[in-house]
Order: sequence, then structure tokens, then C-alpha cells
Amino acid sequence: MYKYYGIAIFVIILDQLSKWSIVKNMNYGESITLIDPYFGLYSHRNRGAAWGMLQGQFWLFALVTLIVIVGIIYYFHKEGKGKPLFQVSLMLLLGGAIGNFIDRVFRGEVVDFVHVIIPVINYDFPIFNIADASLTFGVIMLIIYMLFEDKIEKKKVK
Repeated sequence: MYKYYGIAIFVIILDQLSKWSIVKNMNYGESITLIDPYFGLYSHRNRGAAWGMLQGQFWLFALVTLIVIVGIIYYFHKEGKGKPLFQVSLMLLLGGAIGNFIDRVFRGEVVDFVHVIIPVINYDFPIFNIADASLTFGVIMLIIYMLFEDKIEKKKVK
């Protein structure tokens, strides 16, 4: 069961290395287009939550993040055994939460850098980072697990 912590550790390392690279190699506000005009890097900082909400509320984020981390670890050990989809989703959430928490503690802000424009609807998606993507995928996987939990468990019984 502890092997799943490797997923969280991998997310944290990838997240922190990517943010370090952006801070070291790009000026704030600098943009590098990779797939014109749909995908690129944009050096941005966020002192708030998702999409810049609640700017500058460090203690609120610190408290909420610590509660979330404890909750994830608790549910992982209490409910996770033998449920790989559930375990992976929780570890993606853990890695993402810790990745952004490290930024808030050591930088006072979160480094965001992935800039995406969604084609067809031409939507300029809010800039994000690896930790944010991990949180998003973790939530999606958790929802899938919860929607199909009964079917997954019934297959194991057979």
C-alpha cells in the first residue's frame, strides 16, 4: 500500500522542478509559445487559490491544506486497501496539495506556467502548473471511482 506514496512523491518532484526551471529561466510575465496559439509557457505567480481567488490569504490556505493532507492520508489508510483507483486518485491529490503548499510556504506565492487556449471555443484557460493538473486528475479519478465503486467492488467478489 505504501508504494502508492511514490505517485505523490513523483508529482511533488516534477512540480517543484518545473516551477524552479520557470523561475530560474523565465522573467515574470514572459511567454514562450510552443504550439501557436494553443499551448505555451507563461511565467505567472498566484497568491490566491484556483484562478486567483482569495489573494493573499496565506494562513487560510495553510490551514485548509494541512487539513486536506491529513484527511487524504487518513482516508488512504482507512479506505484505500485493495482499491487501486481510489489510492491513485488520493496520491495525485496529495502530491498536488503538497506541491502548491511548498510554493506558498517558501515563495509566498504559487508559480503557474502552463498556458492553454482551448480550440473551437477559443477559451483562454487559466494558467496552471503540474500540482494543479495533478489535483484536477485526482478529483476526476475520485469521481469516477465513486460513480463506479459498486460495479468495481462487485467484480472483485465474483
